[in-house]
Amino acid sequence: MIRVRPPAVAGLFYPDDAEELKQMVLGFLGSARASAHPLPRGIIAPHAGYRYSGPIAASAYAPFFGQDNGRYRRIVLLGPSHRVGFQGLALPEARAFQTPLGVVQIDGPAAEELLKLPGVIESDEAHAREHSLEVHLPFVQLLFPGARIVPVLTGRPAPGQVRQAIRTLLKDDGDLLVVSSDLSHYLSYEGAKARDRQTASTIESLRSEALSYEDACGRDAVVGLMDYMREAGGMRLSEVDLRNSGDTSGDRSRVVGYGAFHAVRN
Repeated sequence: MIRVRPPAVAGLFYPDDAEELKQMVLGFLGSARASAHPLPRGIIAPHAGYRYSGPIAASAYAPFFGQDNGRYRRIVLLGPSHRVGFQGLALPEARAFQTPLGVVQIDGPAAEELLKLPGVIESDEAHAREHSLEVHLPFVQLLFPGARIVPVLTGRPAPGQVRQAIRTLLKDDGDLLVVSSDLSHYLSYEGAKARDRQTASTIESLRSEALSYEDACGRDAVVGLMDYMREAGGMRLSEVDLRNSGDTSGDRSRVVGYGAFHAVRN
């Protein structure tokens, strides 16, 4: 029997009822902001509770909605560890993740290949209560029902380690990278808008050295993608949505920023 990592934030960050969850995600996707970009090679999307960040996450996933996504066999999920500190990158020991929508399998061969790299560990502890990857799974399950996942958390990676991991995992057009990150935290509404606009410019220009943890809590994952794209050449990161919790919840006192970006070929 395979080890399955159960949902940790169902009923908190998103509904724990399968039909309610499905309809909510489909509603976000149906209302998402349109993009003129071709199908992206990777996306950056937020990971807060759906009430706050769901519409912006849907903007990142929108190009895949209503498409035949059968070519995608592997979704690489890369995001920060909020609760457990460690050096490097962490895969789970579990071999599947569960949400109210069912069980999604982990790509075993890809995980084994990643574990050969220096500084990559297995840690069920790091993944057990972490939300940064879990909140993306319902989108993945509905849009890519035939795909397996590679869930990778960043702790404190060495320079270049995330870039190397992405290079190892992204083989061809059957692989999609999902980078999970929110932007500014607990600023005033206008302050967040200004800070996040500057961060979006930094991300689009691939200036990884200028991105801080205050700009993006998933900074290491975002920087890894930016460095990978600079190394690969012929790619760009484009903003498709930039809002904050004041826009989605109506409470503009202290807000959290969210951005959706597409990594596309030039």
